[in-house]
Amino acid sequence: MSTPGPYPGPDSGPHPGPDGEQGLRLIPFRGLRYAAERVGSLAAVTSPPYDVVVRPDGQRHLETADPYNVVRLILPDAESPAARHRKAARTLAAWRDAGVLAADPRPALYVYEQRDGDHLQRGVIGALRITPPERGVVLPHEDVMPGPVADRAALMRATHANLEPLLLAYRDGDATAALVERTAGTREPLLATTTEDGVRHRLWSLTDPAEVDAIRADLAGRQALIADGHHRWATYRRLRAAHPPGTAWDYGLVLLVDTARHPLRVRAIHRVLERLPLDRALDAARPYFRVRALPGHSLGEALGALADAARDGNAFVLAGDGGFHLLDRADPGVLDRLVPADRPPQWRRLDAAVLHTVLLDHVWRIPDSPGSPDEIRYIHAADAAVEQAERHAGTAVLMHPVREHVVLELAQQGVMMPRKSTSFGPKPASGLVMRCLDLG
Repeated sequence: MSTPGPYPGPDSGPHPGPDGEQGLRLIPFRGLRYAAERVGSLAAVTSPPYDVVVRPDGQRHLETADPYNVVRLILPDAESPAARHRKAARTLAAWRDAGVLAADPRPALYVYEQRDGDHLQRGVIGALRITPPERGVVLPHEDVMPGPVADRAALMRATHANLEPLLLAYRDGDATAALVERTAGTREPLLATTTEDGVRHRLWSLTDPAEVDAIRADLAGRQALIADGHHRWATYRRLRAAHPPGTAWDYGLVLLVDTARHPLRVRAIHRVLERLPLDRALDAARPYFRVRALPGHSLGEALGALADAARDGNAFVLAGDGGFHLLDRADPGVLDRLVPADRPPQWRRLDAAVLHTVLLDHVWRIPDSPGSPDEIRYIHAADAAVEQAERHAGTAVLMHPVREHVVLELAQQGVMMPRKSTSFGPKPASGLVMRCLDLG
C-alpha cells in the first residue's frame, strides 16, 4: 500500500473497547491439520477459498483429487443448505475420529509463506479478536450480501469451526516482520507443498510464549484492511453477536500480511451473465458506450487492450461468442445522470460502480440482489469467465483491476465499494490449517 504506517481509519485510529484494549489482538490456537500419512498428498487436499471455486466443474475436480479434499467441508454437496451444513459437520467429525485431521498439541501462531514465481508473501495465521465497525480496527472496503453471510454462518455453527482464514493487510509491524522472516529463514517448516497452480506453500508454528507475546504487543494499536473475506468477517461478527462474551466465538481465523514488506497483488473479479446473450448486451450498450470488436485478439491481447483503454476512463471487455468486444468512452452525461452523486469522486469513477449502476441496473436490467442470486456469476479467472459465458451462450464482462491506493482511500473514508470489486492475493490455501472451536 502507498500510505506509510498502520492503516488509518475514518478518524485517527482504532478506538478502545470496554476492556480498554484497542487495535489487533491475535492469539494462538491449536491448529487442526491433515495427517500427511493419511492423505495422498497435502496439495491434493487443499482448495482455493470457497468463493473462488468455479462450481460445479472446479468443485468436482477438487472432490476427485482426493477423497479428503477440504472442498467437501467448505462446499459440501447435498440437496438443501441445511443438509449441506449437516454433511460438512459429519464429515469433519469423521475425519477427526479417523485421524485424517489431527490437532496440534499446543496452541500456536502460524507463519505462512506462499511463493508464486517471483512473488513472495509471508504472514501470520492466528485467531483475531472480532471487533465492531465503530472501533475502526478492521476496515472493510466492500459491501456484502446477506445470502452468503447466512450460509457461512450456518456452516460455521454446524461444524463449530473456522475452516479457512480470511486475508487481512496491515503495515509496519517491525517485531512481527522480523520474527516472520527469521522463522522462514532458519527453521524447518511443519509442512511444505506445491499446489496445482504452481504456488509453493510452507507453514511453521510459533509456540514460544515470548514470541507470541512479541507479536501480540507489536499488533496492539494497529489496524488492518480486509483484503479477502468480507463475507467471512461479517459472518464472524454475526456469530460473535449471537454468543455471550468470553467464548471461542469472540475470535476468528485470519492471515495477517504486512504489505510494507510483502505487497499484495490486486486483480479484477469478472462477471458472467448467463442469461444475457452477447449480441443483446452489445446492442443495448451502444447508445451509452463506444463498442468495438477486437478481431483476431487472444484473451491476453484483449486484456491488454482493456488495460490501455482503462487509462482514459471506464472500460470493459465483453465475450461469449468466441471473440472479444471493447466497451469504453462512456457518455459523460449518462455517467453524471446515472451514477449516484452522493458518493466520493473515487467511488463514482470505479469500473464496478459504473458497471452496476449504468449497465446492469439501467441498460441490461439485471439485478444484483438477494432475491436474484443467480443472475450474476462472479469469477476470478478471466479464461474461466469466458468459457462459462460461451457454454451458456451468455456474456462475460471482463474487468480491469482497481488500483490499490483507491481501495485504501475509500476504506479510510468508511465508503464501501460495490461487492466483488477487487481480488487481493495470493489468497491463503484452504486446508493447510483450520480452527475448531472445541480445541480452544
